[in-house]
Amino acid sequence: MGDDTGAGFESCPSWAPSLGFLGASSCIILANWGAAWGTWKSGIGLCQMGVNHPNGIIKNLVAIIMAGVLGIYGLIVAIIISGGVAEPGANGNTYSEYTGWAHLAAGLCCGLSCLAAGAATGVAGEVGIKSTGLRAELNHAKATRGMMGMGGGGGDIVDEGDAGRLYIGSVTILSFSGAIGLYGFIIALIITSSDIYECDYAN
Repeated sequence: MGDDTGAGFESCPSWAPSLGFLGASSCIILANWGAAWGTWKSGIGLCQMGVNHPNGIIKNLVAIIMAGVLGIYGLIVAIIISGGVAEPGANGNTYSEYTGWAHLAAGLCCGLSCLAAGAATGVAGEVGIKSTGLRAELNHAKATRGMMGMGGGGGDIVDEGDAGRLYIGSVTILSFSGAIGLYGFIIALIITSSDIYECDYAN
């Protein structure tokens, strides 16, 4: 927190705290929106894949976990912003307009970044999960046909074959899509941790 600086009502209007609260609320709302979006899309893909490939459910939870982390980013930044909104003092409001705009920018930076990351994670996760499961099913079908003449049968998919390569590519895509939210989270922390401007009516 920076040094107190003398300022008038122009620098610390009565409506300035609304900017900080708006930044906190928009951050958690947008971040949770992105997390819900990513969980929804990835969950659909996981359930559809699990019908014919139940053994691949556990390792394909990566997309859902990464989507849920986005909500945590928004929660952390929202708590920091709301804790930085100062209540009015005896002589007037000490929370400046400068600090309010900074907190609003930090909230939107983190919230919108997490929203974009959630959308990317959901779409990429759904397609990646379905594709990995489909490839594993095809490899299993080929192996089963080869075993039919030897008296073998079907059963659960155990050996996925080259579907593991597709899984690695899918996880890589998810890593970079989730990094979008991390970038916004880092910048929001930098903004909220910088020096703030306070009004001191005693000077």
